Amino acid sequence: MTISLYAASIPVFKQLLTALGDVLNKAEAHATARKIEPDALLQARLYPDMFPLIRQVQIAVDFAKGVSARLAGVEVPSFSDDDKTFADLQAKLAQVLGFINGLDAALIDGQEAREIITRPGTDKEKRFTGQSYLLSYGLPQFFFHVTTAYAILRHNGVEIGKRDFMGAF
Repeated sequence: MTISLYAASIPVFKQLLTALGDVLNKAEAHATARKIEPDALLQARLYPDMFPLIRQVQIAVDFAKGVSARLAGVEVPSFSDDDKTFADLQAKLAQVLGFINGLDAALIDGQEAREIITRPGTDKEKRFTGQSYLLSYGLPQFFFHVTTAYAILRHNGVEIGKRDFMGAF
């Protein structure tokens, strides 16, 4: 049995981005209920040299849209990273979910051998096949940033658990 590139990517991105939106809603409610400035959570980090929550979400979203677009052979949409609030992050999640929902499976399936080049023309340039790009680079990066966003919120007392991280499946 084989699994399609589409099935290994788009549903996974949709599931975890939707769950991330729900987790962010819980974080905002947590801040409101405890009279915590929302920025205290949005700027929270696990360690001083790590990105804060807001940037972790932005990067997770960037990987979901970028990986999806590159696999489909379409232009990666550009969204600004001037997010400041939970509402801004929710809007960004909605934008990206709208984008990936609009990608037809026929654009992605069969692209396992497509050459994908990241950071072309730089010292960090990497070349992948579509399959290795998704499985060895895109998904691990996406999961890292979603997991770190979750961990930041859990570390800061937001009452979330594994079911919140996983979302509906």
